[in-house]
Amino acid sequence: MVNERALIDALQARRIAGAGLDVFEVEPTDMANPLLKMENVITLPHVGSATDATRQAMVDLAVENVVAVLAGKPPLTPVNPDARSGRTA
Repeated sequence: MVNERALIDALQARRIAGAGLDVFEVEPTDMANPLLKMENVITLPHVGSATDATRQAMVDLAVENVVAVLAGKPPLTPVNPDARSGRTA
């Protein structure tokens, strides 16, 4: 999560040296977004996690979740843990 105004202010004031972003407050971001023009900002199109090791870990975790559910166990990383119990937030 990014508070873009606070980030822009911090970058301009040199309270932080730089930023690498693959998310924006509004997507697609406006091409007039100041972050896109700053020399101390690097932007990526949602591929920050696209290393071989990260992608393999994602596959492994997905397989472990499927195996658990097929064995009658709850998933290891449920998106909504209350869904199995019928509870709602």
